Amino acid sequence: MAEKFDIITLGESLIELSSDAKLSDTKCFYKYYGGDALVSAITALRLGAKVGFITRVGNDAFKDFLMQSWAEEGLDISQVKISDEPNGIYFISQPVNGSKEFAYYRKKTAPSKLSIDDISEEYILNAGIVYASGITQSLSLSAKEAVIGMFEIAKNNNVMTAYDPNYSSAISSPESAKENFHEIISNVDVLFMSTKYDTHSILELNSIENIIKRLWDMGVSIVVLKSSEKCGYYTGYNGSIDFTEFYTKEVVDTTCSGDAFNGAFMYGLTHGCSPFEASKLACVTAGLQAKGIGAVKSIPSACDVFAILKKGES
Repeated sequence: MAEKFDIITLGESLIELSSDAKLSDTKCFYKYYGGDALVSAITALRLGAKVGFITRVGNDAFKDFLMQSWAEEGLDISQVKISDEPNGIYFISQPVNGSKEFAYYRKKTAPSKLSIDDISEEYILNAGIVYASGITQSLSLSAKEAVIGMFEIAKNNNVMTAYDPNYSSAISSPESAKENFHEIISNVDVLFMSTKYDTHSILELNSIENIIKRLWDMGVSIVVLKSSEKCGYYTGYNGSIDFTEFYTKEVVDTTCSGDAFNGAFMYGLTHGCSPFEASKLACVTAGLQAKGIGAVKSIPSACDVFAILKKGES
């Protein structure tokens, strides 16, 4: 019998080199890894979900580090393929008395070679939720086709789908983000969007209620909107809209905190939570993640998250 998974994500992985000093001044970087769909996968995994990850890894000096790190986490890497292209890399710094600095090197990397041939129908059919983002679609035409194909397989077989446009002007244009969104939205059950970037650029709407109602009309069952202005998340489900405040104001680094939220939210959905309960769990998880530097190394453990949730209930 094929192995069952709570969540399967499709996306890129990158080497992360982080520092607490300015990039021009630092003499030492901490090596880890990142990537939006990967952060969501590791977050759900650390909370207790069974998670699979589909990607391509470059056959370079970082290959063994990535594969061994994921295996040690307990991430299923049976669908990870090795390519001759290099692994992407990014540098991040969060100086104590300065602004965050970011430098990305992610063109023509191994994940850009993702294609529909990397999607196993049997693998997808054994998932509770499958997840991908607009960033994955932006890697290449073949990667876009892989996302579309995975969602079509899932929807045709009653497997829940979750999607985040994750629009960034540094990665794609508003026109490309809109195209990616409209190519996938008919097959999306759970949608994560940022009101600062996604809804403004893709839907050209500002009212929370109007955005959620428009997305419900488009067939999305669960809508989660991150509001930077209100510092929290609006969750729309079954005709109701609820607001959950971001867990902490002691933010150190928000890199991939939204992706950590997505992973925790999907964990909640696959472990008996309502969408509104899942948002509360995810807000705590993302808040704890944002207290550290880096995408993955600051993701909290299940013990830390559930201790705070239990304390809040008492």
